[in-house]
Amino acid sequence: MSMRKALGPILLALFVALCVTAMSGDVRAQTGGSTQAGDKDTRDDETNLDTQLYLIVATNQEVDDTKLPASLDGVIKQLRASLPFKNYRLAATLVNRVKNEGRLDLRWIGGPFVAPTSSASSGVTPSFSEFKVVRVKLARNGEGQQVVQMAGFSYGARIPIQTGTAIASNGPAAPIINYESTGLNTDISMREGEPVVVGTLNAGPSGDAIILVVSARRSQK
Repeated sequence: MSMRKALGPILLALFVALCVTAMSGDVRAQTGGSTQAGDKDTRDDETNLDTQLYLIVATNQEVDDTKLPASLDGVIKQLRASLPFKNYRLAATLVNRVKNEGRLDLRWIGGPFVAPTSSASSGVTPSFSEFKVVRVKLARNGEGQQVVQMAGFSYGARIPIQTGTAIASNGPAAPIINYESTGLNTDISMREGEPVVVGTLNAGPSGDAIILVVSARRSQK
């Protein structure tokens, strides 16, 4: 009987020690998991993406330079198979860096997208463009592949269109230019580093088209 009384406190002390050890292990595991999650969030916060926007003009007119970047070979092959244009030229390339889950907003002045319709045109009439993305985000698709999502992708342009010619009695004829707006708004998802066609826009009475191609990949530095 005295041995049972002596063993009782010892067994109770061992039970309490085991419970304390188990609870300490759970706390360390939870703390370690929180630290790992915090490290991952920090790494994600530090990730930047390099984006490329290509503006390609599709036309049936002869163009001076039809050379395009090698990275667009697959895209151009796809376009030639689906669109009835003879030539493609690169009108602009925009390279920008944006933070993961960040936004992008650009405005710029460029040359005309379409060739003048009259020999009376003189000088260069600019075009005005705007490119926005509400959020650029790294994600994974249903197959587990890394993709880049662009929510609120928006491109707009004001294109100069010659609508007539003003004939002066004592001077040369001058073109009459009106600006027409065109644009596109969408949400897209693409594989990282793979250029994709976002859409095509009519560029005026010439029948030319502006083709939007975009790609994005994680920055190396």
